[in-house]
Amino acid sequence: MYIVVRTDPGTPRFLTGSPAGHFKGRDPSVAVAALTEAWVDGAEVLYVGKATAGCSGRRGLDVRLDEFRRFGAGEAARHWGGRYVWQLADATALLLAWRETGDADSADAKADLIAEFIAAHDARRFANRIRGRQTRRAAPNSGTDSLDSV
Repeated sequence: MYIVVRTDPGTPRFLTGSPAGHFKGRDPSVAVAALTEAWVDGAEVLYVGKATAGCSGRRGLDVRLDEFRRFGAGEAARHWGGRYVWQLADATALLLAWRETGDADSADAKADLIAEFIAAHDARRFANRIRGRQTRRAAPNSGTDSLDSV
């Protein structure tokens, strides 16, 4: 799993258009009003992503992060998730971190973190616009998101 972190506690400034790539001809830009509505004050972790080895066993974290980087740089890379990140005026100052999930399924781990955040904030993370795997395990009832305390 990987996370995108914004350490600036100030109010974000949003770009009117996204510099990210147009994958399959789709413009990743959203209205500033939608970005403003999606923003969660006080949350440092803006996006949780996952990486798997894929069917061929050749994908993994390095490939997924490269797709995320290339998409944000304007290439038509295969990384639609997290696209709100690229409309932040300070997107180049964001931090990226990752954590191995061991034997745990990364899709389940991602869905659990999203569910924990929703339980704590009554909102989705800024750039996680879907809840993750629909058949996810029940999230722990901790009431806090361990990645937001990083």
